[in-house]
Amino acid sequence: MSAPSSTVIPMPAFEIVPGTADGAVVLHVPHGSRAIPEAERAHILLDDGELTAELDDMTDGHTDLIAGRAADAAALRPWTFANRLSRLVVDPERFPDEREEMLAVGMGAVYSRTSSGEPLRPADAPHRHALLAQYFHPYAQAMTDLIDDRLAAAGRAVIIDVHSYPSKPLPYELHADGPRPPICLGTDTFHTPLRLLDAARTAFRDFGGIELNAPFAGCYVPLKHYGRTSSVAALMLEIRRDVYMAEPGGAPTPGLGRIVAALTHLIDNVA
Repeated sequence: MSAPSSTVIPMPAFEIVPGTADGAVVLHVPHGSRAIPEAERAHILLDDGELTAELDDMTDGHTDLIAGRAADAAALRPWTFANRLSRLVVDPERFPDEREEMLAVGMGAVYSRTSSGEPLRPADAPHRHALLAQYFHPYAQAMTDLIDDRLAAAGRAVIIDVHSYPSKPLPYELHADGPRPPICLGTDTFHTPLRLLDAARTAFRDFGGIELNAPFAGCYVPLKHYGRTSSVAALMLEIRRDVYMAEPGGAPTPGLGRIVAALTHLIDNVA
């Protein structure tokens, strides 16, 4: 039985890579890590083989590599905020309370179910609250602080949320009946200006199809600014995994270079 890709890592559980001092663009990579601290591994009910398979399905493989290479190539280096823990520890993009629709399938900020609906960890409210306190809330505060810093330095912030998704739907998906294009752009009526959306459509126009908010919708904005601060712009980039990697959980393919070039083009046009 093979061991999962889980490691012991020090706090903090996220990494901020600085960009241009007065730059506005922030690349956010929330689901690219497979790392699970040993203390949290003990609470997960899956055996090693099952956990490896779940990580293959649920990790946005190589999105940290895509963001890093695009940041290196951009004319003005963007800031990068990357989660260094698996979303199976906490999912920093979920609401931490009853507002989260994914609670219906046991996948709120702290997952209790796997992508196929099997138990992931025991129902344990104190442990859930401990995970939120240790990982979720510090992550959210650090991202808020970074956006506040960008507003102070540049007068605006542009969040590009870098994700990927499998070519075939997973059982947990609530909106799996629609199209699964090579590129999905998640938008928000308040935080996604037309200029940002048009720049993304241009950057990714040669990948064989773009859909808005299908199969995944919305984009990440710190709650302090959500629906309040129009100078915080945001867009979610969802890349279908067969475009750039071997599924599930495999190595990058030559398509990764094309994705990096397109993301670099987007950064350069909204910086």
